[in-house]
Amino acid sequence: MSTLTAAVLAAVDDTARPLLTYYGPDQRVGLSGATLENWAAKIANYLRDEAGLLPGDTVTVDLPEHWQSAAVLLGLWWAGLGVAGHDDDARVVFTTRDRLEEHPGAEELIVVPLDPFGGRVPDLPAFAGDFGDTVRPHGDRFFPSGGAGEALPGHTVEAVRERARAAATADGVTAGMRVLSTRPWRTADEIVAHLLGPLLSGAALVWVDPATGADLSAVAATENTDLILD
Repeated sequence: MSTLTAAVLAAVDDTARPLLTYYGPDQRVGLSGATLENWAAKIANYLRDEAGLLPGDTVTVDLPEHWQSAAVLLGLWWAGLGVAGHDDDARVVFTTRDRLEEHPGAEELIVVPLDPFGGRVPDLPAFAGDFGDTVRPHGDRFFPSGGAGEALPGHTVEAVRERARAAATADGVTAGMRVLSTRPWRTADEIVAHLLGPLLSGAALVWVDPATGADLSAVAATENTDLILD
């Protein structure tokens, strides 16, 4: 069974071009298809080879919208894993420094810095792992060994692909576009429509955190986007 990540990568016509651009408070980070693929590979290799997860297992992703969150999702899907339900902590949890206490049952707590360069998180307790230290040593190529039944809670891989493409069609997203969006992607339905919709359609996504208060028209002009979804 093909993974969602394989489908996203297959839709990229030029891996050197920006695929995901993130605008956050005091941040602008642009990742080419190749760079995002490398991060996803490192995460997938960690989850399979170090954490020992098997296709069909789940991972908790307790993160806001960010380029690192997208990399985590693509990494776990590539390893044939699914996203755990909201109230169901999996063995491995990716979260932020301020939410560590929300996951007392996790075997592996990985703290994601949400900074522009994936740097280290200072002053972590002994029971938590740093995102950069944990995933960066792993290889930036990945060879999948199986697929998950459910990529998101209640959503099979095939259902996600169909729904994402339907959402993209409804929004007028087509291959080759650069799409500027402020739409959230934290819930399963939001991830399907607002993150995977553009990516599975072969479009590049420029995501702007509404908290920045950015002038979307100005961002659209700077990024040369074709469509604004807000």
